[in-house]
Amino acid sequence: MPIISKITPYTLKFKFVAGTSRGSYTEHKVKFLHLADEVDSSHIGIGEFAPLPDLSPDTSSAMLFAMETALWHYNARTLKLSDTPFSRGEQGIPINGLIWMGDYDTMKARIEEKIAQGFRCVKLKIGAINFADEIDLLKRIRSRYPREVIELRVDANGAFAPGDDAMSKLDTLAKLELHSIEQPIRAGQWKEMAKLCKESPLPIALDEELIPCLQNGSSFESYTAEYKRSLLSEIKPQYIILKPSLHGAMSGCDEWIRLAQEQNIGWWATSALESNVGLNAIAHWVAKYNPSIPQGLGTGQIYSNNIEGYPLQLIRDEMYCV
Repeated sequence: MPIISKITPYTLKFKFVAGTSRGSYTEHKVKFLHLADEVDSSHIGIGEFAPLPDLSPDTSSAMLFAMETALWHYNARTLKLSDTPFSRGEQGIPINGLIWMGDYDTMKARIEEKIAQGFRCVKLKIGAINFADEIDLLKRIRSRYPREVIELRVDANGAFAPGDDAMSKLDTLAKLELHSIEQPIRAGQWKEMAKLCKESPLPIALDEELIPCLQNGSSFESYTAEYKRSLLSEIKPQYIILKPSLHGAMSGCDEWIRLAQEQNIGWWATSALESNVGLNAIAHWVAKYNPSIPQGLGTGQIYSNNIEGYPLQLIRDEMYCV
């Protein structure tokens, strides 16, 4: 029988200033939940509590993720948490190359680096620098690489204003043959988001929209299947983006996937700045679905003091379990 043996705090240090439209990160404070068997103290399970306070003041989802990942490790008795082609090292998970916000020259250099590393899907965070400069960066990629060679995604993190501003920017972005845009306007504006999803020439993916506390103050406990189904049916997005630490852990994300599939809505998963502890669990969870489209699991490279010893290895643009 497992019991909580200890909880240890840890501060992850970014290799660079990680910019988003909501602000910038230089470090991420997390806690590791340690389980141990009541009789055999060598039988352990470790989970990660890694909330993002500016995104989710209600930490219930992050707490559930920590417990689920710790129990999964405890029951599996290995860091290779499941029996899949991924966990056996036979198959990788395709991932996108993430371009964090920065000034024009910094973002340009980061784009070139990701493409040189072999990424066939590149995702840019936009909304913090001048929109014209962001469009110029995207045009530079498209002038050299058609969509058949490089898939482009953008994440606005809710930076656009509802109405004409957002639609005008979506029209401009669509001309660059992008795959999709994440969260063009801030969460909680269902009517405005539904209009964008219906009229946009560019597919829209919901991200922050799925976080309970951003829905007019609703709590994690009130996020029932009925509520989720209502959100999806009213807004009708083309995709949803799932982060287990923010969207109800793996069990909650399983429910989101089931409900999305009922309405023919696509999905992919991303990590939410967890260390390798959480990233390993997310990768093994995602692998159960055998995804064919790139996932957002490349954040293990962003820290100078990530947790060592986990069986993750990035080979070109695929995550492998080794």
